[in-house]
Amino acid sequence: MSEDDKDKKQQKTIAGMPVNWDWKNWHKGIWNPDDDTLFPPKRVGIGWTINFHAVLKKARIIK
Repeated sequence: MSEDDKDKKQQKTIAGMPVNWDWKNWHKGIWNPDDDTLFPPKRVGIGWTINFHAVLKKARIIK
């Protein structure tokens, strides 16, 4: 089981929004070539972020 799978299963929420305080991996949400999700949960804070790798891949700017 990968680290991301563990994060998804143990995701804490407040009012339906994901909550995470993973300061060690804060940058993995904004550029993650292993995840095609456009709006993954934030690594630090409440809510979601934008995975710019997935955005550029869907726009066919990168492979």
